[in-house]
Amino acid sequence: MASARITVVGAGLAGAEACWQLAERGFSVDLVDQKPLSRTPAQSSDLLAELVCSNSLRGASLANAVGLLKEELRRAGSLILRAADATRVAAGGALAVDRDAFARFITSALESHPRIQRHVALLTEVPTEPSIVATGPLTSDALATDLARLVGAEHLAYYDAIAPIVTADSIDETKVFRASRWGKGDHAEPEGDAAYVNCPLNRAEYDAFVASLLAAEKSAPRPFEEPRYFEGCLPIEVMAARGERTLAFGPMKPVGLVDPHTGRRPFAVVQLRAEDRALTAYNLVGFQTRMTHAAQAQVFRTIPGLQQAVFLRFGGIHRNTFVDSPKLLGPSLELRVRPQVHLAGQLTGVEGYVESAASGFVCSVMVAQKWHQVPSTPPPNVTALGALLEYVLRPQPRFQPSNITWACFPPLGDPKLRKLARYEALAARSLLALDGWLENAPFARIRA
Repeated sequence: MASARITVVGAGLAGAEACWQLAERGFSVDLVDQKPLSRTPAQSSDLLAELVCSNSLRGASLANAVGLLKEELRRAGSLILRAADATRVAAGGALAVDRDAFARFITSALESHPRIQRHVALLTEVPTEPSIVATGPLTSDALATDLARLVGAEHLAYYDAIAPIVTADSIDETKVFRASRWGKGDHAEPEGDAAYVNCPLNRAEYDAFVASLLAAEKSAPRPFEEPRYFEGCLPIEVMAARGERTLAFGPMKPVGLVDPHTGRRPFAVVQLRAEDRALTAYNLVGFQTRMTHAAQAQVFRTIPGLQQAVFLRFGGIHRNTFVDSPKLLGPSLELRVRPQVHLAGQLTGVEGYVESAASGFVCSVMVAQKWHQVPSTPPPNVTALGALLEYVLRPQPRFQPSNITWACFPPLGDPKLRKLARYEALAARSLLALDGWLENAPFARIRA
């Protein structure tokens, strides 16, 4: 194995996890990170795997998709989860950590590993040698420019506009209607226009919605996030501030739609688009926003049909760097134009600490399989690890980064299960499949 050598660029959660997993599988790893030579505007320490925002890794329950993802990583021998469990602080139903102790734990583990050699450098070009690039959402301008040159600038984004997602069974079907504009589309196709759920608003409802939108509490941009917006993905509240009818002529335009309840065109409409083929979740089209999560829940629940909406994901806009993964990456997260280079973490379009660590883990396993020329065996798509990988690689009309949500998973055979029972059943199915994959897939588990 002395000749099995790979470079990992970036020592955030994805890079740290990938580095550890490869080293534990016998690879010699060159870990390239810019600290302490340079830091991104979000970083304040020279430690590796620094948590730059919250110290929470979110929900711990197995009835929560991210809680399931954490449990899968634990069972798979994740360094990030071992560090989190060792440095845990009280946080109710969430897994939160002492951020400095967490980063010190991981830094010590990587620097003391006999097969990991750390290099301090600020890369300006995409590597040509076998490597995993996991430089995160604030990838340096020089490296991002070279990546854009390699894959095409149109396939690299620098800002992330996320629309909220609600569960299908929380939509009040008596107040909405399913239709395509001008009667086009096919109800059987989630990607088709007819898969839209339309929430109609009259003039009074529209005016009240706009007023609540403008008055709602907004999240302030972080210091390194200059609030420059693209016209194609403006926050909905920014559009609303341009004039009282702006939304009615923009994302809430009712043209080509007739409400079957009234036989007339609504004054305005909120369209929900299917998030998955099983139609278990829908996103609010064009509703990217800087409202706080509490404000989003309050304001969006004033929309007819969404009064009892259950949110799988809230909307947001923030600085990010990510590629159009379904178009650019192969099944092992390799760049199609440079197959010896793999991407992991937020560069691939996953959101969140845990999802980044999971991406680093999965990428490292598939790199090991590829290096040893054994069949590529990714985690089953019924697992959280596999569902997240499938989301990143699945062709989509417009690829957007995402956290892990239950909408990423194939549905259960029994549609009658109530929400909590359904989530628990999904988790049980996932863990059973994960255990089988860890036991049987090449290089899935670290072997003594």
